[in-house]
Amino acid sequence: MTIYISALILGLMGSFHCAGMCGPIAIALPLHGNNVPQKIFGGTLYNIGRTITYGIMGAIFGLLGQGIQMIGIQQKVSVIMGSLMIISVLFPTLFKNQYRMDKSWLSIVGKLKKSIGRLFSIKSFSSLFFIGMLNGLLPCGLVYMAIAGAIGTGGVAEGSVYMILFGLGTIPMLLAISLAGNVLSLTIRNKINKLIPVLVVVVGILFVLRGLSLGIPYLSPPKQKIEQKFEKSLETDTHALHNESKGDCCSKD
Repeated sequence: MTIYISALILGLMGSFHCAGMCGPIAIALPLHGNNVPQKIFGGTLYNIGRTITYGIMGAIFGLLGQGIQMIGIQQKVSVIMGSLMIISVLFPTLFKNQYRMDKSWLSIVGKLKKSIGRLFSIKSFSSLFFIGMLNGLLPCGLVYMAIAGAIGTGGVAEGSVYMILFGLGTIPMLLAISLAGNVLSLTIRNKINKLIPVLVVVVGILFVLRGLSLGIPYLSPPKQKIEQKFEKSLETDTHALHNESKGDCCSKD
Protein backbone atom coordinates (compact mmCIF):
# COMPACT_ATOMS: atom_id res chain seq x y z
CA MET A 1 0.00 0.00 0.00
CA THR A 2 2.87 2.38 0.82
CA ILE A 3 4.29 1.84 -2.67
CA TYR A 4 0.98 2.84 -4.26
CA ILE A 5 0.71 5.95 -2.10
CA SER A 6 4.23 6.89 -3.21
CA ALA A 7 3.10 6.59 -6.86
CA LEU A 8 0.25 9.04 -6.27
CA ILE A 9 2.54 11.48 -4.44
CA LEU A 10 5.17 11.15 -7.19
CA GLY A 11 2.48 12.13 -9.69
CA LEU A 12 1.27 15.05 -7.58
CA MET A 13 4.74 16.47 -7.01
CA GLY A 14 5.96 15.53 -10.46
CA SER A 15 3.08 17.42 -12.06
CA PHE A 16 5.01 20.63 -11.35
CA HIS A 17 7.74 19.21 -13.56
CA CYS A 18 5.03 18.28 -16.08
CA ALA A 19 3.87 21.90 -16.00
CA GLY A 20 7.13 22.85 -17.66
CA MET A 21 7.38 19.86 -20.03
CA CYS A 22 3.74 19.26 -21.01
CA GLY A 23 2.37 22.65 -19.96
CA PRO A 24 2.51 24.12 -23.48
CA ILE A 25 0.38 21.25 -24.80
CA ALA A 26 -2.07 21.60 -21.90
CA ILE A 27 -2.35 25.36 -22.47
CA ALA A 28 -2.86 24.93 -26.23
CA LEU A 29 -5.50 22.20 -25.87
CA PRO A 30 -8.50 22.91 -28.12
CA LEU A 31 -10.97 22.48 -25.26
CA HIS A 32 -14.36 21.71 -26.76
CA GLY A 33 -17.52 23.39 -25.46
CA ASN A 34 -19.05 26.80 -24.91
CA ASN A 35 -19.12 26.87 -21.12
CA VAL A 36 -16.83 26.06 -18.19
CA PRO A 37 -18.34 22.62 -17.31
CA GLN A 38 -17.85 21.46 -20.91
CA LYS A 39 -14.27 22.71 -20.94
CA ILE A 40 -13.59 20.95 -17.63
CA PHE A 41 -15.05 17.77 -19.11
CA GLY A 42 -12.83 18.11 -22.18
CA GLY A 43 -9.73 18.75 -20.10
CA THR A 44 -10.57 15.76 -17.91
CA LEU A 45 -10.93 13.51 -20.97
CA TYR A 46 -7.45 14.58 -22.12
CA ASN A 47 -5.97 13.68 -18.75
CA ILE A 48 -7.89 10.39 -18.56
CA GLY A 49 -6.42 9.51 -21.95
CA ARG A 50 -2.91 10.09 -20.59
CA THR A 51 -3.65 8.05 -17.50
CA ILE A 52 -5.01 5.11 -19.51
CA THR A 53 -1.82 5.07 -21.57
CA TYR A 54 0.21 5.05 -18.35
CA GLY A 55 -1.94 2.19 -17.07
CA ILE A 56 -1.29 0.14 -20.23
CA MET A 57 2.43 0.84 -19.94
CA GLY A 58 2.28 -0.18 -16.29
CA ALA A 59 0.65 -3.50 -17.21
CA ILE A 60 3.32 -4.20 -19.84
CA PHE A 61 6.24 -3.42 -17.58
CA GLY A 62 4.48 -5.07 -14.64
CA LEU A 63 4.33 -8.22 -16.78
CA LEU A 64 8.10 -7.93 -17.18
CA GLY A 65 8.38 -7.67 -13.40
CA GLN A 66 6.10 -10.69 -12.98
CA GLY A 67 8.30 -12.73 -15.32
CA ILE A 68 11.28 -11.74 -13.22
CA GLN A 69 9.38 -12.75 -10.11
CA MET A 70 8.68 -16.20 -11.57
CA ILE A 71 12.38 -16.93 -11.87
CA GLY A 72 12.87 -15.94 -8.25
CA ILE A 73 14.81 -12.67 -8.46
CA GLN A 74 11.96 -10.22 -7.91
CA GLN A 75 13.37 -8.91 -4.65
CA LYS A 76 16.75 -8.30 -6.27
CA VAL A 77 15.03 -6.40 -9.08
CA SER A 78 13.12 -4.31 -6.54
CA VAL A 79 16.45 -3.39 -4.94
CA ILE A 80 18.00 -2.66 -8.34
CA MET A 81 15.08 -0.48 -9.51
CA GLY A 82 15.10 1.45 -6.25
CA SER A 83 18.86 1.86 -6.41
CA LEU A 84 18.65 3.19 -9.97
CA MET A 85 16.12 5.80 -8.85
CA ILE A 86 18.46 6.93 -6.06
CA ILE A 87 21.57 6.90 -8.27
CA SER A 88 19.80 8.87 -11.03
CA VAL A 89 19.27 11.69 -8.53
CA LEU A 90 22.59 11.53 -6.67
CA PHE A 91 24.71 11.08 -9.81
CA PRO A 92 22.71 12.65 -12.67
CA THR A 93 25.79 12.86 -14.94
CA LEU A 94 25.69 9.06 -15.26
CA PHE A 95 22.28 9.32 -16.91
CA LYS A 96 22.63 12.58 -18.85
CA ASN A 97 23.19 10.76 -22.16
CA GLN A 98 20.69 7.97 -21.52
CA TYR A 99 17.67 10.04 -22.47
CA ARG A 100 19.10 11.19 -25.79
CA MET A 101 17.18 9.70 -28.66
CA ASP A 102 18.68 8.23 -31.81
CA LYS A 103 17.23 8.86 -35.26
CA SER A 104 14.73 6.00 -35.03
CA TRP A 105 13.32 7.33 -31.75
CA LEU A 106 13.25 10.87 -33.12
CA SER A 107 11.28 9.56 -36.09
CA ILE A 108 8.72 7.86 -33.82
CA VAL A 109 8.38 10.96 -31.63
CA GLY A 110 8.01 13.09 -34.75
CA LYS A 111 5.16 10.90 -35.97
CA LEU A 112 3.49 11.10 -32.57
CA LYS A 113 3.69 14.89 -32.61
CA LYS A 114 2.25 15.01 -36.13
CA SER A 115 -0.66 12.81 -35.04
CA ILE A 116 -1.26 15.07 -32.03
CA GLY A 117 -1.11 18.11 -34.32
CA ARG A 118 -3.79 16.64 -36.61
CA LEU A 119 -6.04 15.95 -33.64
CA PHE A 120 -5.60 19.56 -32.49
CA SER A 121 -7.47 20.69 -35.60
CA ILE A 122 -10.48 18.57 -34.62
CA LYS A 123 -12.43 20.25 -31.86
CA SER A 124 -14.29 17.38 -30.24
CA PHE A 125 -14.32 15.51 -26.93
CA SER A 126 -13.03 12.33 -28.58
CA SER A 127 -10.04 14.15 -30.10
CA LEU A 128 -9.08 15.48 -26.65
CA PHE A 129 -9.15 11.94 -25.28
CA PHE A 130 -6.87 10.63 -28.05
CA ILE A 131 -4.52 13.61 -27.71
CA GLY A 132 -4.09 12.57 -24.10
CA MET A 133 -3.43 8.93 -25.02
CA LEU A 134 -0.75 9.90 -27.55
CA ASN A 135 0.76 12.47 -25.21
CA GLY A 136 1.26 9.70 -22.66
CA LEU A 137 3.69 8.04 -25.10
CA LEU A 138 6.00 11.06 -25.40
CA PRO A 139 9.44 10.63 -23.74
CA CYS A 140 9.61 11.89 -20.15
CA GLY A 141 12.27 11.22 -17.52
CA LEU A 142 9.70 11.29 -14.70
CA VAL A 143 7.57 8.68 -16.47
CA TYR A 144 10.69 6.51 -16.80
CA MET A 145 11.08 6.67 -13.02
CA ALA A 146 7.45 5.60 -12.61
CA ILE A 147 7.99 2.73 -15.07
CA ALA A 148 10.91 1.54 -12.95
CA GLY A 149 8.47 1.46 -10.04
CA ALA A 150 5.94 -0.51 -12.12
CA ILE A 151 8.60 -3.15 -12.87
CA GLY A 152 9.42 -3.30 -9.17
CA THR A 153 5.81 -4.10 -8.24
CA GLY A 154 6.22 -7.52 -9.89
CA GLY A 155 2.73 -7.93 -11.34
CA VAL A 156 0.52 -6.92 -14.28
CA ALA A 157 -2.32 -5.55 -12.16
CA GLU A 158 0.07 -4.03 -9.61
CA GLY A 159 2.14 -2.31 -12.30
CA SER A 160 -0.98 -0.96 -13.99
CA VAL A 161 -2.40 0.36 -10.70
CA TYR A 162 0.96 1.96 -9.88
CA MET A 163 1.08 3.87 -13.19
CA ILE A 164 -2.61 4.80 -13.04
CA LEU A 165 -2.13 6.33 -9.60
CA PHE A 166 0.92 8.17 -10.91
CA GLY A 167 -1.18 9.52 -13.79
CA LEU A 168 -4.04 10.52 -11.50
CA GLY A 169 -1.59 12.46 -9.38
CA THR A 170 -0.61 14.60 -12.37
CA ILE A 171 -4.19 15.51 -13.30
CA PRO A 172 -4.98 18.42 -10.89
CA MET A 173 -2.04 20.56 -12.04
CA LEU A 174 -2.35 19.86 -15.77
CA LEU A 175 -6.12 20.28 -15.71
CA ALA A 176 -5.73 23.61 -13.93
CA ILE A 177 -3.15 24.72 -16.49
CA SER A 178 -5.38 23.81 -19.42
CA LEU A 179 -8.25 25.77 -17.88
CA ALA A 180 -6.42 28.78 -16.45
CA GLY A 181 -3.26 28.95 -18.53
CA ASN A 182 -0.89 29.01 -15.56
CA VAL A 183 -1.95 28.88 -11.93
CA LEU A 184 1.45 29.18 -10.25
CA SER A 185 4.33 31.55 -10.79
CA LEU A 186 7.61 30.28 -12.24
CA THR A 187 9.37 30.95 -8.92
CA ILE A 188 6.98 28.73 -6.97
CA ARG A 189 7.18 25.97 -9.59
CA ASN A 190 10.98 26.06 -9.46
CA LYS A 191 10.94 25.70 -5.66
CA ILE A 192 8.61 22.71 -5.85
CA ASN A 193 10.68 21.17 -8.67
CA LYS A 194 13.62 21.08 -6.26
CA LEU A 195 11.62 18.69 -4.05
CA ILE A 196 10.99 16.19 -6.85
CA PRO A 197 14.49 14.61 -6.72
CA VAL A 198 14.02 14.18 -2.97
CA LEU A 199 10.74 12.39 -3.59
CA VAL A 200 12.33 10.14 -6.22
CA VAL A 201 15.01 9.16 -3.67
CA VAL A 202 12.31 8.40 -1.08
CA VAL A 203 10.43 6.18 -3.55
CA GLY A 204 13.71 4.47 -4.44
CA ILE A 205 14.40 3.78 -0.75
CA LEU A 206 10.91 2.27 -0.41
CA PHE A 207 11.63 -0.17 -3.25
CA VAL A 208 15.01 -1.07 -1.79
CA LEU A 209 13.42 -1.76 1.60
CA ARG A 210 10.71 -3.80 -0.07
CA GLY A 211 13.31 -5.94 -1.80
CA LEU A 212 15.38 -6.47 1.33
CA SER A 213 12.40 -8.09 3.17
CA LEU A 214 13.40 -6.80 6.60
CA GLY A 215 10.06 -7.69 8.17
CA ILE A 216 9.01 -4.06 8.64
CA PRO A 217 5.19 -3.86 8.40
CA TYR A 218 3.97 -2.15 5.19
CA LEU A 219 7.49 -1.00 4.25
CA SER A 220 9.49 -4.22 4.00
CA PRO A 221 7.30 -7.33 4.29
CA PRO A 222 9.04 -10.66 4.96
CA LYS A 223 10.00 -12.78 1.97
CA GLN A 224 7.52 -15.51 2.87
CA LYS A 225 4.61 -13.05 2.69
CA ILE A 226 5.67 -11.83 -0.74
CA GLU A 227 6.01 -15.40 -2.02
CA GLN A 228 2.59 -16.35 -0.63
CA LYS A 229 1.04 -13.34 -2.36
CA PHE A 230 2.66 -14.33 -5.67
CA GLU A 231 1.59 -17.98 -5.33
CA LYS A 232 -1.98 -16.91 -4.59
CA SER A 233 -1.97 -14.65 -7.65
CA LEU A 234 -0.58 -17.48 -9.80
CA GLU A 235 -3.22 -19.90 -8.52
CA THR A 236 -5.97 -17.40 -9.31
CA ASP A 237 -4.68 -16.93 -12.87
CA THR A 238 -4.40 -20.71 -13.38
CA HIS A 239 -7.93 -21.26 -12.05
CA ALA A 240 -9.30 -18.58 -14.36
CA LEU A 241 -7.57 -20.13 -17.38
CA HIS A 242 -8.91 -23.58 -16.40
CA ASN A 243 -12.48 -22.28 -16.17
CA GLU A 244 -12.12 -20.47 -19.48
CA SER A 245 -10.86 -23.59 -21.26
CA LYS A 246 -13.61 -25.65 -19.63
CA GLY A 247 -16.20 -23.17 -20.84
CA ASP A 248 -14.84 -23.35 -24.40
CA CYS A 249 -15.09 -27.15 -24.32
CA CYS A 250 -18.70 -26.98 -23.12
CA SER A 251 -19.63 -24.47 -25.78
CA LYS A 252 -18.24 -26.76 -28.48
CA ASP A 253 -20.36 -29.63 -27.16
